[in-house]
Amino acid sequence: MKKFLTLMIMLFIGVFATHAHTSYHLDNAAIDDMFARAEVVEFNHMEPMAPLADMGYENQAFFESNKDPLVAFLLSWFLGYLGIHRAYLGTSTGTIIGYILTLGGCGIVATIDWIMLLIGLVNNDISQYIDNPKFFMW
Repeated sequence: MKKFLTLMIMLFIGVFATHAHTSYHLDNAAIDDMFARAEVVEFNHMEPMAPLADMGYENQAFFESNKDPLVAFLLSWFLGYLGIHRAYLGTSTGTIIGYILTLGGCGIVATIDWIMLLIGLVNNDISQYIDNPKFFMW
């Protein structure tokens, strides 16, 4: 019975494989015509990007002001050992990978981060922790 079932499946696959092969046709003339009618797009014109040009260091305060201390504290509480709170605060990817590989410094660094963010939550100021490149946030 297994041999018969295997034979039927192989026959079924073979029939559909031959139909798929014969029903597909590539029209090279249509492809060449499409490329002939295409137009070149230049990206050298930067005037539409002018509003984004002044997003340098002097505008960093705008991005710092929208980091909520409560969100950072809660992320540290639930996912501190993975460094998710550091990703929210804008830390580099290497630091976050370090948190993941060490599980938040065996939980010690994540716990101290949690305490520091709790103090920042009470004071409503976590600006010193935003975009902090160090592994130890404090």
